[in-house]
Amino acid sequence: MEIFNHVLIGKEVSHLPCLKNKLPLEEPDTIVVHYTAGSSARGAAEYLARPGVDASAHLVIGRRGEVYQLVPFNVEVWHAGRSSLLGRSDVNHYSIGIELDNLGRLRKEGSRFVAECGKTVRPEEVFADEAGGKAAYWHRYTAAQAEALLEIVTLLESHYPIRNVVGHSDITTRKSDPGPALDAVLPSWRCLFDEETGMV
Repeated sequence: MEIFNHVLIGKEVSHLPCLKNKLPLEEPDTIVVHYTAGSSARGAAEYLARPGVDASAHLVIGRRGEVYQLVPFNVEVWHAGRSSLLGRSDVNHYSIGIELDNLGRLRKEGSRFVAECGKTVRPEEVFADEAGGKAAYWHRYTAAQAEALLEIVTLLESHYPIRNVVGHSDITTRKSDPGPALDAVLPSWRCLFDEETGMV
């Protein structure tokens, strides 16, 4: 993959124009990672591209590593909502939003694991997190997604002054994405830079 004129190019990259976003995004320094909580990458990308939907993203990364770009990287998208990072609010104004095709937190119903959208997840795709002393269940990310995310983050860092790579839950208490399952497949993916203290 490569970036040309703020657009990601590669054999696994498709483009779905999202014309509702028009504000310029000058020198983004933050990447925010989300999960879609939907049933497919293509479906999530098509939903986010709809004119009447008050949400959008730059990219959606599918479970096979396929990528959908909705908006060029020099245009602001609506992915962060009410948010702040290191004392700065309105994270949309200085960030690139990347969605990962993932069902998010799951509930256990007997021997079944069920997503919020009602989809059942196979046990081998379930990540159990016991960090809080009680088991919580999450949809696993795939190695292909992790590889694509890492490649894209590295590319973005070479084209823009990226200093922070965070999850949606790092910029607002309202959200839990991308959840602990991403740490399991891609340890140490987060990166924060505080002007006063340096790397956090």
